[in-house]
Amino acid sequence: MTDMTTNADEATRLRNEMIDELRNQGDITSPEVEAVMRKVPRDRFTPPGLALAEVYDPWSAVITKTSAHGVQTSSVSAPQVQGFMLEQAKIKPGMNVLEIGSGGLNAAYLAELVGPEGSVTTVDIDPEVTERAERLLLENGYDRVRVVTADAAEPVPGLGVADVILVTVGAWDIPPAWTHQLNPQGRLVVPLRTRGLTRSVAFVLDGDHLESESAKVCGFVPMQGATEHHEQLLLVAGTEEIGLRFDDGVPIKPSQLDDAVTTPRIETWTGVTIGRREPLATLQMHLAITVPGFCIMSVDAEKDSGIVAPTKLGFSLAAVSDDSFAYLVHRPSGDTDVEYGVHALGRHAQQLADNLTESLRDWAAHRRGGPVPVIRAYPASTPDDQIVGDRVIDKVHSRISLSWPAV
Repeated sequence: MTDMTTNADEATRLRNEMIDELRNQGDITSPEVEAVMRKVPRDRFTPPGLALAEVYDPWSAVITKTSAHGVQTSSVSAPQVQGFMLEQAKIKPGMNVLEIGSGGLNAAYLAELVGPEGSVTTVDIDPEVTERAERLLLENGYDRVRVVTADAAEPVPGLGVADVILVTVGAWDIPPAWTHQLNPQGRLVVPLRTRGLTRSVAFVLDGDHLESESAKVCGFVPMQGATEHHEQLLLVAGTEEIGLRFDDGVPIKPSQLDDAVTTPRIETWTGVTIGRREPLATLQMHLAITVPGFCIMSVDAEKDSGIVAPTKLGFSLAAVSDDSFAYLVHRPSGDTDVEYGVHALGRHAQQLADNLTESLRDWAAHRRGGPVPVIRAYPASTPDDQIVGDRVIDKVHSRISLSWPAV
């Protein structure tokens, strides 16, 4: 056998193993999505030279472009994420589908799902990305996919009305064009970042707003163009050691935390234990909804002096209040569980630690294992009294509300 034949056989074997794993995990549930992901060779849409085992890792994205500053700007999404987003989209034969964020592979999946009677348009702001996507689609027989170079925050010319809009880049806001070009009975699937947490949200139109059908944890390279948005970073005490990342504005003056690092660290254990493999999506969202100064803490490993002691240097759920900040930690509890605790610094550290402890215990008592919050997106002009939600986050084009479903 030639090397080419051997590689093709190995790719097929790894692709089928990948799909089997994603089915077992529940990320792929329908025979339609399973069939197209088994049919389309992922390795033909990834950069040459990669090991097939890397290409067909169910949980890993393949980076296809990095900026001069080391920022990842384009990728082929992880198969797990592609699988559950296609399931969220509920695409049927004959549909008109818009993909925002090109790469080629996902557009090929979409073309298979809509069939010869349907249509797929894929849009990206980066001409280098669209050129690559168009070339790969043509090489693999998907010449019916329309590839457009444009900022998808604006209406896509010639699209008409889309039955499904599938966004495959991380979005902070929902531009009006997306709802204006969506079939009233259609579906918008978008990786929406809210309070520093990204969820792939399947939205449907409900009167004057979008309402979520499902939301799944994910991660994506950020959107570029008119809707590009950057987190704000608060450097504690003005040093680069401890950074607090805020998605929707910093709620305090940075100087308020200057003295916090000089106070003793309060360490509180909550008694809340969680299985090491237990999903934390509802815990993260519970804190995002209930804690006013919610943020994400990261520590520079090269500058770490031990002022804080997070479980993970790069990512800790955290909060600020007045002159104090706090973050979640965990420690082993038995053979299979971890216990969550709170570390806090500042003059009001104990009060903030108590507040976070109360929120953790409230999640354990009432939200753990339950449904994810309902996410609603209203036009930016919507008055407060017309918005349903436990927390409302104002963005440029929309007002995003988070609320727990009635039980």
